[in-house]
Amino acid sequence: MITDHEVTRRRFLGNAALAGAAAAVLPVARGRAEQQASPAAGWRIGFFTRPWDQYDYRAALDAIVEAGSRHAGLMTTNSPSHLVISVQTTPDEAHAVADECRQRSLTIPSVYGGHFPVEQSLEAGIDGLKTLIDHCATVGAEDLMLGGVGDPAIQGPYYEAVAACCDYAAEKGVGISVKPHGGLNATGPQCRAIIEGVGCKNFRLWYDPGNIFYYSDGQLDPVDDAATVDGLVVGMSVKDFRLPKDVMVTPGTGQVDFVKVLSRLRQGGFSTGALLVECLAPGELPQLLEEARKARVFLEEIVARLTLPGKVD
Repeated sequence: MITDHEVTRRRFLGNAALAGAAAAVLPVARGRAEQQASPAAGWRIGFFTRPWDQYDYRAALDAIVEAGSRHAGLMTTNSPSHLVISVQTTPDEAHAVADECRQRSLTIPSVYGGHFPVEQSLEAGIDGLKTLIDHCATVGAEDLMLGGVGDPAIQGPYYEAVAACCDYAAEKGVGISVKPHGGLNATGPQCRAIIEGVGCKNFRLWYDPGNIFYYSDGQLDPVDDAATVDGLVVGMSVKDFRLPKDVMVTPGTGQVDFVKVLSRLRQGGFSTGALLVECLAPGELPQLLEEARKARVFLEEIVARLTLPGKVD
């Protein structure tokens, strides 16, 4: 007997297989503020809260401002869920986060909300994902970044829930994205097949070059992988990598060639959006602030090199 769960899984996998076989895909317009901006607006440099996640998220927001940025990605923090925003977050708590960001004049390009409970049922997954979308709308986030799944048994329902929520998110002014995060979405081609399988204009890719190295044990260079995601990328987790398996390094001190990666992504259509530093070399608050400033300057120099008139990619 074929269960509803199996039908859902087969439907998704069939769609993904057909989409993955396509020879080329045109860039798709997305209903979000950053995609409506002029290309002259360029990339925005900021930080996720992750480098400061041994502290309260407010310390991370303060550090982001002190490091010279006005763009914060809400990710991990020192909380019971280990996230700033999660399915367990209450509406009042989401409003409090929004107030903290507003007080610091911070924009929120991205929220990583962790897992939503699709393993319970498709309905529970949809409800959980809508809760995350609501919280993103509350804090003014442009994008809800998903980590995907590693279990083939729930891959179908997981992305069925995403498809069911894309229009809901668009109505709220929130985009949805998946990042290369190991498991079944560890590479650009895997992410492309997933995105095309879902088939929603409001579901795109948040690129992560450090993870391309990390989940391939240093074998797949993100410069090469970046050529597989043309037309899909709306933001990037700026993450470096160092052998044998370390991403807790400050961008510019590892193996990722960010000039070449960003140049290739720009060639594929990613010329506006957020570049959010996800990891720094670990340390206490003063050391983290120093590393954050280094990362900001490093990225500013790359952006200037790639986007100023007369410069060659």
